[in-house]
Amino acid sequence: MADFSELKGKLEGIRNDVMNELKEIRNARAVYEYRKGVFDAKGGKIGSLMREMGKIAAEDRAEYGKMVNELKDWATARIDELNTRLQEEEMNLRYKSEAIDVTEPAKVREPGALHPTTQVINQIVDIFAAMGFEIFEGTEIENDYYNFTALNTPQDHPARDMQDTFYLSPEFLLRTQTSAGQIHVMEAKKPPIKILSPGKVFRSDDDATHSPMFTQMEGLVVDKGITLGDLKGMLDELVKQMFGDGVTTRLRPSYFPFTEPSVEVDVSCFQCGGKGCRLCKGTGWIEVLGAGIVNRKVLQGCGIDPEEYSGFAFGVGLERIAMLKYGYNNIKLLFESDLRVLKQIND
Repeated sequence: MADFSELKGKLEGIRNDVMNELKEIRNARAVYEYRKGVFDAKGGKIGSLMREMGKIAAEDRAEYGKMVNELKDWATARIDELNTRLQEEEMNLRYKSEAIDVTEPAKVREPGALHPTTQVINQIVDIFAAMGFEIFEGTEIENDYYNFTALNTPQDHPARDMQDTFYLSPEFLLRTQTSAGQIHVMEAKKPPIKILSPGKVFRSDDDATHSPMFTQMEGLVVDKGITLGDLKGMLDELVKQMFGDGVTTRLRPSYFPFTEPSVEVDVSCFQCGGKGCRLCKGTGWIEVLGAGIVNRKVLQGCGIDPEEYSGFAFGVGLERIAMLKYGYNNIKLLFESDLRVLKQIND
């Protein structure tokens, strides 16, 4: 049998312990944890006291039970009182931290804008949509056939070299041009065809005017009687809407495996009006894209009769257009997300 007087002393000791321990609690969360520990039926200071009942003489059990219940009620009241006070303090601190001083100047939140390259894409798409063009989006991973072979690129062409192309395997690569999209379209659709194919392309090239990844837009028209005159008329309309009235284009002979004849397209300098300035390097002209009449071999490979149909294709680097249009001197500024640079452009 347990000594009843010792148990009474134990209860008094627990009361003193609870009183002192509550003085150390500083937040409502700690009160919650302390409450659970104190009243736990197995190991709690108060919750486990009733387990002593069987060790007490029968005549002392009623009084012991009464004393334990009084201790529980006392501890509950003290814990509830502390919890209420701490919750009020925490709430007051929260109100204070969330208070708004309506006399302070308002925060200036600058409006956002689309990235310059995205703005150029949207502008070009709008221009060509008005001419009846559809959008085709190809995949960034292509196989050798669509990226090179179907575009009449010889096996020994420098563009196939590892130094210029990011190969993923002997067969698959990161596309080097959105021109691959024209093959997919011509295989799946019969003329007339008028499509734009924008997207990211990848080449092993890196300097102030080139990036290993950049955005290109391929244009393709296939129909009966298409000529270079149609190409120039369309490009004249494009540059006029992009750079302003009075801007025109000129075509210079060039070479691309998938077009014959091929041309480089220059735009008359929109900054100096063709007189010669720093932007156009004193020539009055700025190179903007490559184009040409779709090669007969490319048409034949896609199942289109070159005796009945002809077409033109062009590819333009959209970061280059953005650099010219908005006055950037380094292509890397378009990839660094520097808000001091980007926020200046909002068409």
